[in-house]
Amino acid sequence: MTRSPSQDCCPWSVGISKIYSDYHDREWGVPLRTDSGQFEFLILESAQAGLSWATVLHKRLGYKKAFADFNAMKVSKFTNATVERLCCNPAIIRNRLKINAAISNARAFLEVQSEFGTFCDYIWGFVDNSPIKNSFIDQSDVPSTSKISDALSKDMKNRGFKFIGSKIMYAHMQATGMVNDHLVTCFRYNECSQT
Repeated sequence: MTRSPSQDCCPWSVGISKIYSDYHDREWGVPLRTDSGQFEFLILESAQAGLSWATVLHKRLGYKKAFADFNAMKVSKFTNATVERLCCNPAIIRNRLKINAAISNARAFLEVQSEFGTFCDYIWGFVDNSPIKNSFIDQSDVPSTSKISDALSKDMKNRGFKFIGSKIMYAHMQATGMVNDHLVTCFRYNECSQT
């Protein structure tokens, strides 16, 4: 689904780029229940720390190629030599700490899968397996954290994940549809509420 000129949408999605608006119109807030998709967003969200989401979205294809099509098993086996290559790759954010975090997060991700059966079973358990449907009217009302993102971040840190503070995990929850934070006036609000 792509917006028509007459449709209202979340203000943050307007005027940056087509990639950004398409992301809002097609992905943001849609419940994501595949482990590969969850792993992709964990890598992207942790890469975003301190930067704009637009920066990360514009490098998404670079990340897909550099991080083995977001295959957690393959990423978990990346070596120091791989890290050195990635630190020279202009298609991604060349931050050594974030690159190393993605690799250690892949290992922690696999451990969660082993314990819970799937990563989705683990992460969706924090919202009782059902998306939280908020009803915000103004963008300024949308929070950057919640008690659930606080708890999720704390638990994931205890499991060895890195670059997953409460703000990052709340953004992850929004991106993967664990919470619907489209404004009630946005054309995507009802669509995401029905999934």
